[in-house]
Amino acid sequence: MSAKKHTATYRLKDNWIRFIGIPLIAFTSHIIFFNEQHYEEELFGFWQIFLISLAEAVLLWETNRLVLLYFHKRYPEGKDGIKRIIGILIGCMLVTILVRYLNIWFYDKTLFWGYLFPPEGYLYNILIALLYVVIVVGIYEGFYYFREWKRTFEEKEALERASLTIQLESLKAQINPHFLFNNLGSLASLITEDQERAVEFVRQLSSVYRYVLKANENHLVPLHMELDFLEHYFRLLKTRFEDGIELEIHISEQYGKWQLPPLTLQVLLENVIKHNSILPNKPLLVKLYTTKDGKLVMENNRQPKLVLIGSEKIGLSNLRKKYELLHEGTVLVEETSSLFKVTIPLIKKENYALADSGR
Repeated sequence: MSAKKHTATYRLKDNWIRFIGIPLIAFTSHIIFFNEQHYEEELFGFWQIFLISLAEAVLLWETNRLVLLYFHKRYPEGKDGIKRIIGILIGCMLVTILVRYLNIWFYDKTLFWGYLFPPEGYLYNILIALLYVVIVVGIYEGFYYFREWKRTFEEKEALERASLTIQLESLKAQINPHFLFNNLGSLASLITEDQERAVEFVRQLSSVYRYVLKANENHLVPLHMELDFLEHYFRLLKTRFEDGIELEIHISEQYGKWQLPPLTLQVLLENVIKHNSILPNKPLLVKLYTTKDGKLVMENNRQPKLVLIGSEKIGLSNLRKKYELLHEGTVLVEETSSLFKVTIPLIKKENYALADSGR
């Protein structure tokens, strides 16, 4: 995904890691590396030294945590993982060296331990701190990637459910008794009047069903494919409504390969037909066009039906949900007394990982 899709403030949900990790580091470092009495003038006992180690661990952990937060905010995307990890490692190493050096320098200046640290003592303490930092950073990144994998998996599952819902709603619309009755009635009339047109009508109907049945194969499809489908679908509507409906299409060629969810145009057009009266002497005019900023717009003159059956706008609601899952902008609906307009974002193929790479 592109950066614009993942700009929410990053939060480390790590309270339980800190609660366990900080005391664990303090205790193990004290037991493994610092429990020997190297100097006769040692001033503190075992548990006093542990508490001092605990304070040191808190200081190191929290300063390095700030570095983690910074680089996760700066490089939130999966494609920037290498930059983020390199930045975290370098940043944490520099912060650890500085904090640990100043920590020991303070001990020397105050004679906190009753003796001065030799140069190798500085190096030893810094190396031990760096060892723990690398381990902790690895744990953080492991949990981060697991959380991102889980989030991506859940979003993909939700997106597939939304795709199936839209496909189901489209199929329900196509096999609706009214839809079948109207189209079969049109076909019966054509058979007696014009057999060539009847054959063409059957082809259009077949193309519509074929596209609907294959719609769930990809999360996104090129705009030109949707336009081809719309042409078949609108021919069925034109046969049914004749002069009662008109469609004007003005699509810039540069957007032909841009992507959008499958069946989007069918959902938009079905919504128009569902909520408006269609009369030969008062035609319904539908316009489909692209804008300069990569948006697709479908608008129509409003001719509200007096009685609406099943007007829950499920199609538009599902389309909105799908765009939310795609993190690719929002579906904008504008309505006045005379005009109804829906604007949807088009998606650049190279900017989205789930875009169909085969077309």
